[in-house]
Amino acid sequence: MRVRVWDARGRLTYAMIDFKEEAGALTFAVRVVPRASKSELAGEHGGALKVRVAAPPVEGAANEELTRFLSKQFGVAARDVEVLSGHASKTKRVRVRGAKASDLLSIVGNEKK
Repeated sequence: MRVRVWDARGRLTYAMIDFKEEAGALTFAVRVVPRASKSELAGEHGGALKVRVAAPPVEGAANEELTRFLSKQFGVAARDVEVLSGHASKTKRVRVRGAKASDLLSIVGNEKK
């Protein structure tokens, strides 16, 4: 999916985010940056949605914050967001039940710094 994103200098750019929509769920790659001052979307990184999380990568805290943050962004319950792979990695595969590709486009397309 090609989406509009804003870079660190506030300039409009285009990025590709790898995703798959099937069986009422959206699966996509996420690049996590832990220990941020606040949890926020940060554009795209290597085909993944880049998310800064305000939690350290210790004992699953960053994964829990990512799950909570994405559930809020997609408007679904936290139990509907699942980290499928990459639990101990910065690059993860995430499934959001009840989400569609248009939701991802809306979230990333409206993100502006």
